[in-house]
Amino acid sequence: MKPVEIILSLVFMASAGMAFAQTEDGVVSIESLLKDMVDRDAIARFPKTGFRLKQESSYNRASKTPADSVGWFTNKDFNSGDKDHNFIRIEEKNGQKEWVLMDHEGPGAIVRTWMPFLSPDKPDTDIQIKIYLDGSAEPVLEGNMLGLLDGTGLIPYPLAHQSLRSAVSFFPIPYAKRCKITTTARPFFYQFTYRAYNEGTPVKTFALDDFNKALPLARNVGKLLLDPPSPQGGEQISLAMGLGPKEERSVELPKGNGAVRELSIKLDDYNNPRVTRSVVLKMEFDGRPTVWCPIGDFFGSGIGLNPYQGWYGTVSEAGTMTSRWVMPYRDSGKISVLNLGDAPVHVDLRSTVGTWEWDAESMYFNAAWRGQYPVPTRPFSDWNYVTLKGRGVYVGDALTVMNPVERWWGEGDEKIWVDGEDFPSLFGTGTEDYYGYSWGGRSTDFYEHPFHAQPRSYVYNKLNRKKSKEKNTSGYSTETRTRALDVMPFETSLKLDMEIWSWTDCEMGYGVGVYWYGDGQTTSNRVPDEKEVLNVPPLPKGLHAQSENK
Repeated sequence: MKPVEIILSLVFMASAGMAFAQTEDGVVSIESLLKDMVDRDAIARFPKTGFRLKQESSYNRASKTPADSVGWFTNKDFNSGDKDHNFIRIEEKNGQKEWVLMDHEGPGAIVRTWMPFLSPDKPDTDIQIKIYLDGSAEPVLEGNMLGLLDGTGLIPYPLAHQSLRSAVSFFPIPYAKRCKITTTARPFFYQFTYRAYNEGTPVKTFALDDFNKALPLARNVGKLLLDPPSPQGGEQISLAMGLGPKEERSVELPKGNGAVRELSIKLDDYNNPRVTRSVVLKMEFDGRPTVWCPIGDFFGSGIGLNPYQGWYGTVSEAGTMTSRWVMPYRDSGKISVLNLGDAPVHVDLRSTVGTWEWDAESMYFNAAWRGQYPVPTRPFSDWNYVTLKGRGVYVGDALTVMNPVERWWGEGDEKIWVDGEDFPSLFGTGTEDYYGYSWGGRSTDFYEHPFHAQPRSYVYNKLNRKKSKEKNTSGYSTETRTRALDVMPFETSLKLDMEIWSWTDCEMGYGVGVYWYGDGQTTSNRVPDEKEVLNVPPLPKGLHAQSENK
């Protein structure tokens, strides 16, 4: 029995009387997708059910090719009038106009939706959203454009939730033949991320009866997401060490097939916030270097200690940073910690190594880092997170920016190209939208969710919450996004760019940790960069990196 099956069975047994409808093996269904959502082992193997992750969004349709430097960086990624057609088309049904936002033919599943408040301080709207499946003339789901998808209505929290000024849902909506999504009035911003399955993939189309039958499972999946369990069993590896400047220490993992199932690091002192950038985590499996990343970027804390809890990672208020990515290997593994700083540090490292049965679909976990300071905001540009060559699955990232001015920095869109395509599979509407919130210039506050978080923004984090309506986005901001059903498989290549698009002509600092699984032959353009690790951007005058965090 796989670890996720053990976890789910324990949860199910704790809730007596629950019964679940079963589907045939290999059939994509609400239940199969919900179980996959909390199956950490699954994403460490290349998907048996082939799909391409795609997205429909309100990106500006003037963005057609990077060769057009004006159109490519046009920022109006919403619909504000009759001349803005950042949607597919308008249809009329029974005298009522409907704006078509998505129309995908073929088997698929919606795995993430994002829609912002129409007004930054009013979480309401009169617009109705309708989801039509398999060519039906009647919607299978219909409701308030925000309320249906924000965890206050049909879909339970945290599978749907209200983040900072947005409605975000991860509840899977599978369909066998077609999915069309419409609204009853002109849409604002929107994103619908979906799996486009290979032709012939058997899919059980979403139905309300099946949804209701799956609700007990959905609620238990939600409980798991909010309170991630530690691995059961396995061998405990630990190393308490003092590291002098430029010193590195390592610990070997048990020989033979195995997988790191939990890894935690705690420093004895975070008073210098730069320590989370200057202490670097290194890992290698079967003789292959797979991880080289500053600990703050690896665990999603950014610069300094910024606590949050997610499904794949947790940073505790006490300073323990924990990763729950499953990291398989065939024969050998090694974990190392490198202190690039000019002061000694004490590191407490702990890891749980469990079993793994290596097969042809098993992949290595990878994490890398890129940093740059200064980054000019003019002319507008695409800043490459990572470019991968080979076969693998992209699973997440953590971005830390230093903004030297008060005005908003994050208008830039994500552009993700897969397998050499002519236009990105995913073209987004803003950096904050990619990380699951909206109205970034006002949303300078902490928030967390199992799959994304803003551990720090301006002077605010979990230990220092925002109590006013001030608009100041200067200083450090850290954003994280980890993927479950919205992982991105690639057969030959993946390229992820984020636009540098600030309202101010200035020089920013960027640093990003990126995570993916790949075959042993899969390569990336990210290499260890000790010089840039130590090039930590200075804060604007008057700001303190750990303001009120003690």
